[in-house]
Parts: sequence; C-alpha cells; structure tokens
Amino acid sequence: MIRRPYAVLFDLDGTLIDSIGLLLACMRHSFAGRARAPTDEEWIATLGTPLRKQLLDYVDTDDEIDAMISRYRTFQRERHDLLTNDYPGVRETLALLNERGHPMGVVTSKSNEMMDRGLAWLGALEIMQTRIGMNSCEIHKPDPFPVQLALKELGYEPHEAVFVGDSPYDIKAGNAAGVISIAALWGPFTREQLEPHNPVEYLESITDLPRLLDRLQDDSV
Repeated sequence: MIRRPYAVLFDLDGTLIDSIGLLLACMRHSFAGRARAPTDEEWIATLGTPLRKQLLDYVDTDDEIDAMISRYRTFQRERHDLLTNDYPGVRETLALLNERGHPMGVVTSKSNEMMDRGLAWLGALEIMQTRIGMNSCEIHKPDPFPVQLALKELGYEPHEAVFVGDSPYDIKAGNAAGVISIAALWGPFTREQLEPHNPVEYLESITDLPRLLDRLQDDSV
C-alpha cells in the first residue's frame, strides 16, 4: 500500500527560528524597574505557553498584565527582525520537505501576528498549510487541542503525522494528540530536560529530519 507523505508540524520559537535572545530581551524590557522579575532560566522554562500565562506568577492584577503585554508586544515588534536568528539548515530542510510533498504546519503559543511575522522572516509563510497560533483557539499546549486542530485542517490522522518541538510543552501536546513527537535538541532545552516527557524521537539537527521521515515511512508499511 502506498502511503502519503507524513504531515510535519513544527513549533516556532526555538525550533524553526532562533528567537530566544529576542524573547529574553522582551522580558527584560517589560520587567525593567519592577521588584519581581523572572530570571532568564525561569523565563525560558515557560516558553511554549501563552504570554499571559507566563506573566501570572510575577504580576498581580489583570490591568498590570495587560500593560505588561502591551509593553512586551511593542518592543517585540520593534526588535523582531534585528534579534531573530537562523538555525543552521532550517530553510534548506523546509524547502526539501515541501519539494517532497510533505504538508507542513506550525503549532505555537505565540500570537498569530508574531507567528506570521516570524514565518515571513524565515521565508516559510506560504509553504505552511496550517498555522495554529495563540489566537487560533482558546486551548493551548501542552493540551493536544492545537495539534489536533492543525491535523484537522490538513485532513490527516495522528498516525500520519509528526510534531517537531524543542520544549516539554511540545512533547506533551504531541504525545497526547497521538502523533510522533520529535524533540528538537538545537533549541534551549537539553536532552536531559526533555527525556522525562518521553519524546518518541530525538534530532540533533533539523537536517536529519528527512532521513528520519524516510525511516518512519518505511517502518509504517
């Protein structure tokens, strides 16, 4: 039986684009002058969840959270292109997967506006056949719903898809959705930090993804 190519879903920050420096700069700018502020390590540990949820442990009122989000977003828009960097091999690998006929999509907790801006910066906006951001639904990773929504838009079943992400939230969401979860080890989280969440596969480099998909395709026959 000939099987169609796997659908490939990706997280964005820390997986397709190296925006960790940008996100930390946004956090430092937003918390400047405040008595309570996260360390870089504490902020990184919450990456993969919506910004409002990240702020809850450090800000007391909804009005303060709204003001912090506005401050954060303004700085993020201004500095996005300057502070966003490439991960080696991402652009070439996405082009190859697109050429091979793999439907692709992004599942992120980033706002839809900044998701699309990041993908446009990467040159990948048009090849992503589904884009699920923070504004796409009210339920977010680590819940499987955003992954399930992406699969529904692609017309794929969980056993026909992989989800590549760098954070525990990505692995949890992928596993709960029933797709093959793939830990991206080029992001800010180490293998030791991701192992407890039981990714199905690990990748040291995104350039190894096409070969991994070939193996998974062969194993599924």
